[in-house]
Amino acid sequence: MAIKNVSLVYDEKVNINRKAIEHRATWMGLTYEEGVKAGADAEAIARKAIKRTGNFHGSGFKAACEDPGDLRQFEAAFLDDLGKSTFQMDVTECTKDDLKIEFHYCPLLAAWKKQGFDDATCAKLCDMAMDGDRGIAEAMGLTLDLTDTIAQGCPVCKLHFHK
Repeated sequence: MAIKNVSLVYDEKVNINRKAIEHRATWMGLTYEEGVKAGADAEAIARKAIKRTGNFHGSGFKAACEDPGDLRQFEAAFLDDLGKSTFQMDVTECTKDDLKIEFHYCPLLAAWKKQGFDDATCAKLCDMAMDGDRGIAEAMGLTLDLTDTIAQGCPVCKLHFHK
């Protein structure tokens, strides 16, 4: 697996946001690593906490939608311009029933690579972090399919929120 995570966006606000996300990801990765060293089921603990975070934020996105069943409204609540630029996102489809997004860059992955985590650990941390998005989907009453990730060596992360 060859991970390629290259930033194509250079903007002060985007860089500030990326640094904050990298800081969060560093905590996540190092906390996971220390939990493993201590003999805890660090993955299960982290997944539960991350999913609860997603559920919390998903409830906020749902409340921001006049019609939470319309994924066009979810897209407007979930994705702002700064977030799109931070992850170099492209919305490839947005209808009442489907929201498909491609991420071309991941600041979380950038942080884990800076910490020296190997590719397999990065892929595991990525999947754990995606429990936040799964929690958002759950709170919205949606399903999330994650078919490709940069951490698995794919060129982009592909997320598909749907009913």
